[in-house]
Amino acid sequence: MEFAGNLLWFIFGGGFFAWLGWVLLGALLCCTIVGIPFGIAAFRIARFAAFPFGKELVDVRLLGERRRTGTGLANVLWVVLAGLWLAIGHVLAGITCFLAFFLVLPIFFGLAHFKLAGVSFAPLGKKPVPREMAQEARRRAAAGELDRRARR
Repeated sequence: MEFAGNLLWFIFGGGFFAWLGWVLLGALLCCTIVGIPFGIAAFRIARFAAFPFGKELVDVRLLGERRRTGTGLANVLWVVLAGLWLAIGHVLAGITCFLAFFLVLPIFFGLAHFKLAGVSFAPLGKKPVPREMAQEARRRAAAGELDRRARR
């Protein structure tokens, strides 16, 4: 089912254009040394934008990886320079899909655009993983937090 949703999304739901936009942004950002980390994050999100069904973006800390120093500050810079515009584009595309209410599939495409709009604000330190892995990572993080609070 995920394969069919991803295929329909890529061809009809705007997935190709979302992927292309993120790839072009990544290429533009990689033109400078300062922009390379942003470009790499854009390429990572481009793969997610092309095939979002069955995947979730999670913080790398939930997966046991370390976040790079300055990621929070870099995400603020990202929002100012690119994230806001990407989010606006994805929200408008999502609203367009919802307005096509006479079809069933655009509703799901709209949800995918809203998911991409959310990640447009902070792509650094995020990683696309299968939905099951994201749920397990959240469960383990919650269990660890409960253990820490129980020790206090």
